[in-house]
Amino acid sequence: MTSETQEQPKFQIFRAKDAPELMEAGCMSVEPFTPVQRAGMDKALAAGYVDGDEIKVLTDLPGFGLTHVWFKAGYQLPLHSHDADCMYYVISGSLKLGTEELGPRDSFFVPTDVPYTYKPGPQGVEVLEIRHANHFNFVNHARGEAWWDKAADETASRRESWKTMARPKLNA
Repeated sequence: MTSETQEQPKFQIFRAKDAPELMEAGCMSVEPFTPVQRAGMDKALAAGYVDGDEIKVLTDLPGFGLTHVWFKAGYQLPLHSHDADCMYYVISGSLKLGTEELGPRDSFFVPTDVPYTYKPGPQGVEVLEIRHANHFNFVNHARGEAWWDKAADETASRRESWKTMARPKLNA
């Protein structure tokens, strides 16, 4: 198809209330886990892991994706990578990325296939993920049983508070 015959993008509005959950949207595939990772994830899920996040796909257009992520305080995000570049923009709350603390209006870029993780701050964190891709993968790099045991324990200790936790306040 030449550029002359391609359909031109149309003006569209995307409402957050209509945004599908990440896995429902089908834009992320999860690479196979090792037996240790699978057992660890199963343990974390049983402890309430899914109560610690909310991930919605706000926009999914050809060559452009926008995802809203809310990780609650104490959420254990495993070391992972994606097969697409991603720009992250902090809306509210804070996160710790290595030794750096990021807050509202800060951003960071993670190139394709670079493993990373971050920790939500004491009020949690809301970020926007911006990609020039409609589909991306999730490659789990959290290999050790000890990491998964800690994730399951932290999840279990926060599960009840996560159910009523409010989003971090927007700072001016």
